[in-house]
This record gives sequence, C-alpha cells and structure tokens, in this order.
Amino acid sequence: MKENGQEKTKKSIRWLEEGLLLLAMIAFSCAIVFLLTELQDYFRLSLRSYSWVAYLLVFAVSMLSSATIFIPAPGVAFVLAAAAVWDPAFVAIAAGTGDALGEMTSYWAGYAGEKIMVDERLPAYQRAVSWMNRYGIWAVFTVALVPLMLFDLIGMAAGALKITWWKFLLATLAGKIPRAFVVAYLGHQIPLVIHPWIR
Repeated sequence: MKENGQEKTKKSIRWLEEGLLLLAMIAFSCAIVFLLTELQDYFRLSLRSYSWVAYLLVFAVSMLSSATIFIPAPGVAFVLAAAAVWDPAFVAIAAGTGDALGEMTSYWAGYAGEKIMVDERLPAYQRAVSWMNRYGIWAVFTVALVPLMLFDLIGMAAGALKITWWKFLLATLAGKIPRAFVVAYLGHQIPLVIHPWIR
C-alpha cells in the first residue's frame, strides 16, 4: 500500500515537472518572438527577408536538440518562435527533417551496442525493445508522431535490433514532419497571444 502511494506521488511530481517545462517553453518562445519584433522595429528591417537563414537555423537547432541523447534541449521552443515570424510550413519541414536526422545518433548508439547511455534492464528500454519486436518500424513512426514520448529509447532499440537505417530514418521522418507541422502552426498563433505587449 505504501509503495502504491509512493508510485502515485512520483507520477504526480513527473506530471508537475512536465507541465512546468511546457509553460517555460511557451514563455521562452513568446520572449523570443517579442525580442525579434522589437529588434525589427528598432533596426527598421524586415525579418521576412532573412527567411532562408531562419529555416537553416531551425534545421540546425532541431537536429542538434534531437541529437542530444536524453538531454532536453530548447528545439521545440525555437520552432514555436520561428513559426510565429516566418512561414510555418517551411519551418515545419526544416524542423521535422533536422529532428529526424538528429535522432540517428540514438539509432547508431544502439547499433554500435553502446551500454553507457542506457542500462538494458531499464524498464522503459525493455518496453521499447518489446514494441520494436512486436510492431517493427510502425513503433518508430508512432513514437515519432506522438509528442512527449522519449524517442531516444526507440532509436536505441531499433539500432540494437539492427533495423535497416534507411527504414528507421524514413519512419522517423514520416512521424516527425507531421508533428512539426502541429508545433509550427501552434507557434504561428503566438503573435495573437502576445499582441497586447507588442506596440
């Protein structure tokens, strides 16, 4: 009974942490958009003329943030902010592609048999291996599509099970790009949220 109560407390703390992280990410995105708008007004320049630089940055930041295995990075916050200023469709394509390519690090870590980053006895990793054994590449697509799921474990499991790299990459792209479209079009609404603070 005591263990059951501790389990509930741990879940509540985890949900609270994830909720605070989400709020911090949204606040960070709004701050970036506000700063970009102020800079545009101050220097009297059009940010839209620098769109190609923005898409390259979105691609690079997304790739780097998903390449950091188990370490949270502000990739989503950057995508939200960029989509508020530039074309959300191009932001989504750049973010989804960069994200998918960055996830190859977890795949190759699993393929190489790295045991440093994940203990095979870890229940979440065992679950990822079980999903991969049961659903194959569809598990990769589903976890890539759903936000707030730890994709690194699926990537490592796919690599450890020697799933063909290009199949893994295509399934990751197929999930990450639609997910990036959702994030980008949410970010496209940020100017409406911060409108009262923009002169």
